[in-house]
Amino acid sequence: MVEPQADGTARTAVADSPAYDQAPVPVMHASDGVLIRVRTLLPEFTGALQRVAEQVLTDPAAASRATIVELAERSGTSPATVTRFCRAMGFDGYADLRLGIAAETGRARSAGWHIDIGREIQPSDPLERVLGQIMAADTRAMHDTASLLDLREVDRAAAAVATAQRVNIFGASGSALVGEEMQFSLHRIGVAAWAWTDVHNGLASAALSRQGDVALGISHSGETGETIELVAEASSRGATTIALTSFPQSPLAELADIVLLTATQATTFRPDALSARHPQLVVLDLLYVAVAQRTHERSHAAFQRTAQAVHGHKAAKDGAAPH
Repeated sequence: MVEPQADGTARTAVADSPAYDQAPVPVMHASDGVLIRVRTLLPEFTGALQRVAEQVLTDPAAASRATIVELAERSGTSPATVTRFCRAMGFDGYADLRLGIAAETGRARSAGWHIDIGREIQPSDPLERVLGQIMAADTRAMHDTASLLDLREVDRAAAAVATAQRVNIFGASGSALVGEEMQFSLHRIGVAAWAWTDVHNGLASAALSRQGDVALGISHSGETGETIELVAEASSRGATTIALTSFPQSPLAELADIVLLTATQATTFRPDALSARHPQLVVLDLLYVAVAQRTHERSHAAFQRTAQAVHGHKAAKDGAAPH
């Protein structure tokens, strides 16, 4: 199993070893969706625990019907390891895990989602099926993101951005594109925001940060070295730091004052780092609207002025030739 690093590259999973099975594993809340929690914690699992997690994600419906012995055999582990996996997931025992998976797969069927969303898209597949696969994956990712997202953290982030003198947004590759969208949105409501993709320019801006400024780092993996370095520099100057990532135990998340989590659902030709884009945009749209709510009068006036400024550049109506 490989996990994306630096928004597109990969890191190799830790080799299986009995010693790794004894490593502590962070426990998430049982209120979160079971499969969301498995995907989120997957990078933290090693050895046999990772094999159990991968088996559950490969065929959730079968896992919900399997006995503890059957799941252990399918994952090449032991019933004791499956029991330990259940506890790491926040369940008292295997029966609770099975019920949780069964309930989630049942909700997915009711909502029209495909349990085998991750099934390979073949070169010969018709576009109708490809569209359905992409829509199902994105819909599932949006719902999973809504389940993971802590709205109190969004509120804290909105409060910081609304009062900031300066907002620096850092990201690389696909995350840079998402950051530029956020910069555009904030700019339209009068928030002084910059999106930096060049490390040298970003470091210069981060070094000029001060108390009350905000640094937003975007990285699906939370391991992009440049983004971490830029956010760390801004933090050392007193800026409030926000991380948008899919991994709560990542270096970027651990560095940030506020963490906004996203979920992904990869499909063929769209690995996690690419499929993270839409959930990231949804979370940032929510943050942007929350900022606009807090600065309603200023935002409304900014919209009016910017709309008036560009009005003359719109195509003429009623058949008149454009200017």
